[in-house]
Amino acid sequence: MLFWSRHKKAPLGPQFRARTDVREVHRQLNDKMKILGSETILPEEKRQLQTPLINRRDLIRAALFASAASALGTQFSFAQAISSGLTPAARGEDGSKYLSNPNWKPVFLNNQQNETLIALSDVIIPSTDTPGAKAAMVNRYIDLLLSVQPADFQREFVDALAFIDSQSQKQFTKNFTELGADDQIWLLTPWAYPSDNDRWIKYEGKPNLGQEHFERLKALIAAAFYGSEIGLKELGWDGEFTHGPYQGCEHETGTHT
Repeated sequence: MLFWSRHKKAPLGPQFRARTDVREVHRQLNDKMKILGSETILPEEKRQLQTPLINRRDLIRAALFASAASALGTQFSFAQAISSGLTPAARGEDGSKYLSNPNWKPVFLNNQQNETLIALSDVIIPSTDTPGAKAAMVNRYIDLLLSVQPADFQREFVDALAFIDSQSQKQFTKNFTELGADDQIWLLTPWAYPSDNDRWIKYEGKPNLGQEHFERLKALIAAAFYGSEIGLKELGWDGEFTHGPYQGCEHETGTHT
C-alpha cells in the first residue's frame, strides 16, 4: 500500500508497505484526536482488545478521521452535503444507485479533473488482495460532496489537483493521467514522505506546498474510501444492517419499580 496505512501488505516492496505498527497509530491518535469536535468521536462501545486485528481496525478508523479532519480543515463538512438536500440520501434515495449509474457524469469537476482524481486515488489506495479506491468509485462520491462545499474549499481542492498536473507537466511534459505507475509514484513520493527537519534547528523555510496539496487530496480520498461499502468491509463490516423500528418501553409512567 502506498501513501495510506491499510492492514494489508503492499505489492510495491518494503519501502511502500502499509505501516500497521499499532504504536505508530497510537501516536497519531494522541497527537490528532485533540482536534476533533463532537461530529467525529471514537465509538461509544469500548471493545476489549481480543485480537491485534480488531485493535488495529479501531485505531485505523480513528486515525483516519483524525487525519482527515486535520488535513481538510474546518471549512469541509460531510454534514453540509446531507443538510443541503442535494445528495441522494437527503432526498430519500439510494445513493449507491446514483454513484454506480453507467451514465454518471461529474456535477462539479470537469472531465480532466475527474480523471486526475481517479488516477491519484488509484495510486494512493490501489487494488491489492481487496479492491481499492478506483473500484469504490471514490471520485464520484468526492465530486458529489464538493458540489455542496463552500467556494473556498472547492477552490483549494481544484488547486491541489491542478498542482499535481502542473508538476507532472514540469517533470515529464505529460499530465498525471498519462504517466506510467512508476512515474506517478516517483512524482508523489516526496510529498507523501517528506524529509523530517532537524529538531535541534529552528526551521524558517516556507511551507511545503506540494505536501499540503497532497495531504488535502489524500485525506479526502481516504475518508471517501473508508466510508464506502468496500472500505467498510475492509475495516471489518460484515455487510449486515440494523433495521428498525425500535420500540420503547410501553409501560405507563410510574409503573416501573
